[in-house]
Amino acid sequence: MRRLTSILTTVVLPLVLASCEGRNDPPPEAFGPHVVATPATSVTSPRADDTSAPHVAEHPTALPPITMHKDPYCECCSLWARHVEGAGFPVSVVVDRNMDAFKRSVGVPAGKGSCHTAQVEGYFIEGHVPVEDIHRLLAERPDARGLSAPGMPVGSPGMPGPPRPYTVYLIGKDGSSTPFSQHGQ
Repeated sequence: MRRLTSILTTVVLPLVLASCEGRNDPPPEAFGPHVVATPATSVTSPRADDTSAPHVAEHPTALPPITMHKDPYCECCSLWARHVEGAGFPVSVVVDRNMDAFKRSVGVPAGKGSCHTAQVEGYFIEGHVPVEDIHRLLAERPDARGLSAPGMPVGSPGMPGPPRPYTVYLIGKDGSSTPFSQHGQ
């Protein structure tokens, strides 16, 4: 099993991530209620009293906005945004053709990357991190850069398939990582 995981991580994941980069065909339509922006566009979050958004009635307490950077061709990122919006976070999406540079700029360490990078209240959220981990991060407010669900774990929020075990890591200010939560057990 470890060998299969190793093969998937070292061979398949880079191929999947590479398939999202450098394409010239038009990007697929973004789906979900999130706002799509380009890096040069500023996006305002929906007002708390905006009853046209379905999540407002379900989540009356205003949560901080999340800005997600994604490659224009990666659709699982939009599914993750819908997961987060379903919990009441307003999400804006920045289509970014240079994700590697953005990840470096916010401090995502090598080996802890995924397909999209979000930011909320000074933290990065790398990859398919479940919303309950974001809530915990914001409640505990550790002295850290953010959270990472490395790779693209099957069965995680936004990734189809039966849940498989994966770890979400807390990334320290020095770039170190420690397990923050376990999922898919």
